[in-house]
Amino acid sequence: MVISIVQLLSDQSSDDDGSVVLAGCGTVGDIDMSGEFPAIEPYSSEQVGNAAIIIAVGQELDVPSRGWIIAVATAMQESRLTNLGHLGDRNDHDSLGLFQQRPSSGWGTPDQVTDPVYASTKFYEKLLTIENWESLPLTVAAQRVQISAFPDAYAKHEPKAIEIVNTLTGGGARIPAVSTDLGTCTQPGQLSAAGWMIPVEGPINSGFRTSQRPSHDGVDIGAPRGSTIVAASSGTVITSECNASLYGESYSCDVDGSPEVAGCGWYVNIVHAGDYLTRYCHMGSAPLVKEGDVVQAGQILGYVGSSGRSSGPHLHFETHLNADRSSAGAVNPIQFMEQMGAPLE
Repeated sequence: MVISIVQLLSDQSSDDDGSVVLAGCGTVGDIDMSGEFPAIEPYSSEQVGNAAIIIAVGQELDVPSRGWIIAVATAMQESRLTNLGHLGDRNDHDSLGLFQQRPSSGWGTPDQVTDPVYASTKFYEKLLTIENWESLPLTVAAQRVQISAFPDAYAKHEPKAIEIVNTLTGGGARIPAVSTDLGTCTQPGQLSAAGWMIPVEGPINSGFRTSQRPSHDGVDIGAPRGSTIVAASSGTVITSECNASLYGESYSCDVDGSPEVAGCGWYVNIVHAGDYLTRYCHMGSAPLVKEGDVVQAGQILGYVGSSGRSSGPHLHFETHLNADRSSAGAVNPIQFMEQMGAPLE
């Protein structure tokens, strides 16, 4: 399921001047387990209540916030957040409970693995044994715990897991991935619990589709020449090339471009979980990644330059929905990255 830009910004409000205001970076305090939980489509109140148990157990065990999202997404794939008993002929061996843990594989007795608190605890205990799990793509971290026959299936649940964690914790997916401290927002250079970080530090020199540049489908981040550009989130590289041209003829990306040159110069496109796409333009030299590479959040893609249509060193950064690399898929990176807990400014 892909979140529309309306859904993406649904938990934001506007200040008096019309600017976007975030709902917050987590509400300090425990999840109230005594009341009825909201239904979060396509999940019922009961299913969201099971997600709340998973998150609460993570908090009790001092598991960093990234782990809550990984655990909720895993339970979405394994059981649709339903505490499943034995399904008869439809059962996968002796798999039971929220995480479809198998007593025969040592996860516990049938009564234990169908106890949501016990099952969540066992999931987190295994997750914490995985080296650098916080920075791994969610589907990789989940698979190393579950050893599933469908190792790539977890990724599609990440956006909804982020939404549920944000809803139940007042924005907890926007705190640092390695933190349990609700109320503390992600800082530049940190990975958010949602799995995102800024691609480079610098001021926004040109915004998204301004009145002066209505066809500008991203933002220009004014980082110095040679600054490191990193992947904003884990994903797969689908483009890594030079596309500069001048008067219809190919133009070198190994030299500075100009406003007369067409194209991004040296650039990279990455598709992420949820079919989000990010674009990184005007690198000063060939990217360090190639098409088909699977990258982690924070992995170096290249260095700031001024290739292609550029009047000086900067990173042109775009965010798109539905893996649509055209202008039709582009959304405002400032709002998008705020929602992912990695504000650009």
